Amino acid sequence: MIKINLAPPTTKARAAAPGVDLALIFGALAVLAVVLVGGYWWKLSSDTAGLGAQIEQSQKELKRLAPVIAEGEKYRQEKEDLERRINAIEVVARNQARPTYLLDSIADMVPPDLWLTKVEEKTQQLRLAGTSYTSVALADFMANLKASGKFKEVDLVESRQDLSKSPRTITFEVSCQFEI
Repeated sequence: MIKINLAPPTTKARAAAPGVDLALIFGALAVLAVVLVGGYWWKLSSDTAGLGAQIEQSQKELKRLAPVIAEGEKYRQEKEDLERRINAIEVVARNQARPTYLLDSIADMVPPDLWLTKVEEKTQQLRLAGTSYTSVALADFMANLKASGKFKEVDLVESRQDLSKSPRTITFEVSCQFEI
């Protein structure tokens, strides 16, 4: 036999699973989330306060060290200035003998009828200016310079004879390089 039930279904209260209450689980998760967010906020807040204190302390330290840094910079500038001065003194001391050798060498080359009025050295180029009674004395002077081996590239830059004066003199300028 077949039974058909045409009556409306009756609702039966469902029995909850023993020990599992979803409201309690979600409530615990919400409390846990609030505690975690609060803890994270507290950590960030304390980190911010700590960093602010470090910044303040660093600024105080910077203000305290500013005069020390300025003094150190002053000493560094003075040191560089002294080093430049020492280098200049060393260069002068090394080249101190050069003028003596130069003038001694020139003195040996000057013939009797010739005298020098100007000796100038710029960037290893030596310019000798003077006066002579004869062109032979000037030629002898230039030959002596070349023959010495100490003077290189001896050239006559200018030579003039003053015809209005008596005795007639020759003014000249010679360029060369002096090597020790």
